[in-house]
Amino acid sequence: MGQIRLANYRLAVMTVLAAGLMAAAAAQNKETNMDWNELTPEEERVIAHKGTERAFSGEYWNLKDDGTYVCRRCDAPLFRSDAKFDSGTGWPSFDDEIDGSVKRVTDADGRRTEIVCANCEGHLGHVFEGEGFTPKSTRHCVNSISMKFVPEKKQEAVQQTQRAIFAGGCFWGVEHFFAAETGVVSTTVGYTGGHKENPTYKEVCYTDTGHAEAIEVVFDPSKTSYERLARLFFETHDPTQMNRQGPDIGPQYRSAVFYIDDEQKAVAEKLIAELKAKGFKVATKIEKAGRFWDAEEYHQDYYAKTGHEPYCHVKVERF
Repeated sequence: MGQIRLANYRLAVMTVLAAGLMAAAAAQNKETNMDWNELTPEEERVIAHKGTERAFSGEYWNLKDDGTYVCRRCDAPLFRSDAKFDSGTGWPSFDDEIDGSVKRVTDADGRRTEIVCANCEGHLGHVFEGEGFTPKSTRHCVNSISMKFVPEKKQEAVQQTQRAIFAGGCFWGVEHFFAAETGVVSTTVGYTGGHKENPTYKEVCYTDTGHAEAIEVVFDPSKTSYERLARLFFETHDPTQMNRQGPDIGPQYRSAVFYIDDEQKAVAEKLIAELKAKGFKVATKIEKAGRFWDAEEYHQDYYAKTGHEPYCHVKVERF
């Protein structure tokens, strides 16, 4: 009996220690991953849990455009289009990777060689050698869902632009002002800040998605600055209203700055402090940017399409 109790005690101790180690690892992993892109359940299945998409089902298996394929989870460049070839297998195939971008790991079965992103270790697929498809006789067999494609014509623009995300009531009105601002390359209205994946306008309005109507602004930092855009944001909606803008009422109409990096966060904090010093009771929240979900097409450039003017957004000098 004494030996049984001792064995049970040891088992209990080992269980507690294992749980502690798992919790510590999870906490460390969460801290490490805080800047990675959010994934859908299907992307998570493949990238984080080493799944495989069906052959001929991915969006890139037959893509022939010039550009660069980057990691969907961390945006690290992986493959160039000139290394891509048609293997007839139904998955994107490359006979070379960008130097240092891919790590090889022996599969658990000891036979195949897995390839993962060298930056975030997200699962990409497998690599095979000696098949003779190309002179390099190497085939990186990659899941489309593990990657994003950046067309060549957009690469230079992507490198030279920055993003900003703001929420200030009805996104039609917010976009109206940003679209006309010097230095703004593009605007997209959508939803962010909540928990519902791929939300619809109806869900954001009538269910508890946690999302706010927001705008993603792509801008050229050589022609404008994040601070200038943030000032425009605070002057084209009422930052003192809580969960509303004019006649639009609800948490989806809240005022929020979704910062991309610490520099943007510092700018937002500085401007809010300036407004408070002027006597404004600022209700604007500062939140770390998460995944931005594009709104339905009929919401994009709404006022430009209809020729109407914003009904609850006006520009008021506050600085």
